[in-house]
Amino acid sequence: MKKFTAIMCLALALVTPVFAQGQGEASDIEIGCAIYKFDDTFMTGVRNAIIAAAAETDAKVEVVDSMNIQATQNEKVDLFITKGMDAMQINPVDRTAAGVIIDKAKKANIPVVFFNREPLAEDMAKWDKIYYVGARAEESGTMSGQLVVDYWKSNPKMDKNGDGVLQYVMLKGEPGHQDAELRTEYSIKALQDAGIKVEKLAEDTGMWDRVKGQEKMAAFIASQGDAIEAVFANNDDMALGAIEALKAAGYFKDGKFMPVVGVDATAPALQALEEGTLLGTVLNDAVNQGRATFALSYELAKGNTPTDASIGYTITDGKYVWVPYQKVTKENYQQFK
Repeated sequence: MKKFTAIMCLALALVTPVFAQGQGEASDIEIGCAIYKFDDTFMTGVRNAIIAAAAETDAKVEVVDSMNIQATQNEKVDLFITKGMDAMQINPVDRTAAGVIIDKAKKANIPVVFFNREPLAEDMAKWDKIYYVGARAEESGTMSGQLVVDYWKSNPKMDKNGDGVLQYVMLKGEPGHQDAELRTEYSIKALQDAGIKVEKLAEDTGMWDRVKGQEKMAAFIASQGDAIEAVFANNDDMALGAIEALKAAGYFKDGKFMPVVGVDATAPALQALEEGTLLGTVLNDAVNQGRATFALSYELAKGNTPTDASIGYTITDGKYVWVPYQKVTKENYQQFK
């Protein structure tokens, strides 16, 4: 591996990376990992899983925060390349910007595993040392919708106005993000496929953020009042924010309930399930996404071509590892703790 110069060491001190080192002597294998932002609840789970997986090997992983700025992430990638990393793990800030990273990595002959935010298909096809780990967003959307379908069918009082139409509001993730678009589309499609008529009362982006989710939900309540019969959120953080706004409006006490569904099955969401304020969520398996990301990059860093057997996960179309979702309800949440 290339050694740090004094100047590079000084630069690194300014970015405060997180290092994960396996057992034993100093590693010859170094992997750079760039997270889109550290204060995302779900990505914290993925990051911790990567670090834990690395600790079981002789590899060293340097994990850095892109602070939700693509230009910053590009600078981190440049630094990884300068340092001669054996592989990179990239959680893109902007999935459409992955092509620039791939071009740089290919020129430097450093394999890349993208995760959680899927690059465009044409970018994935640029090089045979590019892989992706994630989950099929449409699957999570379908499961979110099914959670509400089940509740609608078993609780006739959910139809507050008795019109036979489910009136809902939607909290979306980042505009243009494939997970946000597909979760939104497929959650409502699941209702329609079940024969339920729907009416969207309001939709806005909460940018995956709990505080923004609370603010948007408060605005929905102010404009729509008790006409709202269900709340869909593209992730748990926004769902939990919505619950806080609903609590302020008098819900979740004296028998006043609002079905709220999220995605990720984070620890705070499981707590909300236990408390009875969250109807359901969908496990977005942070642990296996992190472990699969590390397993792929570790094999690539060693100069190997990953196989199902060598990484312990199924590789689809030679480039993709899909980690399945699971529905989580009050009945089964304890198994996901």
